[in-house]
Amino acid sequence: MDFSWIKRRGAGVFLHISSLPSEYGIGNIGKATDAFFDFAKKSGFSYWQICPLGPTGYGDSPYQSFSAFAGNTYFIDFEQLCDMHLLDYTQLEPLRSLPKDKCDYGAIYGIIPNLISCASEHFVQIATPELKREFNAFCKKNEYWLKAYSLYCALKKHFNSKCWLEWDKPYKSFAYAQKNIPKSCEKDIFAVEFGQWIFFRQFAEFKKKAKKFDIEIFGDIPIFLSLDSADVWANPELFELDKQLRPKNVAGVAPDYFSADGQLWGNPLFDWKNSKKELFEFWRQRIASASAMYDVIRFDHFRGFADYWSIPAKSGDARKGSLKKGPDIEFFDFIKKHFPKQKFVAEDLGLLSKASFALRDKIKIPSMAVLQFAFGDNPKNPYLPHNVRRNCVFYTGTHDNNTSIGWYESATEKAKDEARRYFRASGDAVNWDMIHAVMLSVADIAVFPMQDIIGLGQWARTNTPGKADGNWQWRMTFEQLQKAVVDNADYLYSLCELSDRLKNIVAK
Repeated sequence: MDFSWIKRRGAGVFLHISSLPSEYGIGNIGKATDAFFDFAKKSGFSYWQICPLGPTGYGDSPYQSFSAFAGNTYFIDFEQLCDMHLLDYTQLEPLRSLPKDKCDYGAIYGIIPNLISCASEHFVQIATPELKREFNAFCKKNEYWLKAYSLYCALKKHFNSKCWLEWDKPYKSFAYAQKNIPKSCEKDIFAVEFGQWIFFRQFAEFKKKAKKFDIEIFGDIPIFLSLDSADVWANPELFELDKQLRPKNVAGVAPDYFSADGQLWGNPLFDWKNSKKELFEFWRQRIASASAMYDVIRFDHFRGFADYWSIPAKSGDARKGSLKKGPDIEFFDFIKKHFPKQKFVAEDLGLLSKASFALRDKIKIPSMAVLQFAFGDNPKNPYLPHNVRRNCVFYTGTHDNNTSIGWYESATEKAKDEARRYFRASGDAVNWDMIHAVMLSVADIAVFPMQDIIGLGQWARTNTPGKADGNWQWRMTFEQLQKAVVDNADYLYSLCELSDRLKNIVAK
């Protein structure tokens, strides 16, 4: 089986939608993308990589979403709702008052749902028959997930934002809830459906814009789902849950050189043993949904398809877990059959097992490498530019890493010395030393976080794994983006040209 798809070299930039500059407290998939697409094009980039776009809850992580299918309505361009006469521009003033350099999620949570609810009420009153038909068609097409998600959101509001496991006992059952919808939830259900219609309507325009700029959108599928999600609530049979619908076992990582105690993630595990057929269909739906949004899809925690760490939920201790076999090659046979032309990438970072290496190499899927992991070890380190695989995506760092400047400042003296000698540099512009090395490496695709391009320190990192709060807040300002266009775009384009990563250059 062959999941390799990279026909020629390319380069890209990583920036989550939330980090785009805008006037409204958070980035959006509308007007806020215009200037960034222009920058990416002028820089010679072929890819724009983003994090998952699902709705987020406590902690604001896109990897802990309330739905595997829904879009995050925080990313709606609300000016477009004003242009549709569903909102008035004065109603956007609370968003305009929010910080321009970070996401204040608490404030956003108090503003955006009310805007969507208000717009949905106006939609009922003034929408044309054509728009109403479009909305109804969207709801019908997406009923397989939207029905459960909209009811879940309405009930979550009804039960004061509690996890569904804490709702009144009858409503823990999706089957019961469908037939006994509280009257007070009806308006909220419609508002959720309306918000999803607007999100995906705008995302379709976002994809058209990407095609116009000849930029491929590189997205992400988290392997595990949040316990507090519409998917687990509506499909408990797919997961290892007990009779009280609580997880028997949860996801995490075994103790390794990164953490002596391992990592306890807490996500419910898929019941591959008893529900394989149903899970394959669920994943087919997930990937069908993602493939409509992304040109390239990254499998987060790829290792989990080969084998995964199963931790008894009651233990609360990752060290007490055990290794279980995943769906392995059978899963990818199924995926290849249904999505023969979709482009996939495996997130294969961290300490991998022999089974995960074997699976990755057997299906020939492009993998990942991170330059920040290369130094302080030995010259055979697989992330050094002279050792990386060709069939991979090579990063200076990812959303879970420090910025390159932050990494260098906090690195060991041994790692700093190796980096300086490797780059033949002083370390004063380590971000550009690293960008240059990744760009000129043998790796087929090179990707750089925007923070590295504009030269920011540790304070600008996107996420710190294991840190409960303060993540996913960093935003680029209009001034920083404009400066990047003026100061960096031409140089990046020249590097893409020098390293044969431009689409318009035909390899001889």
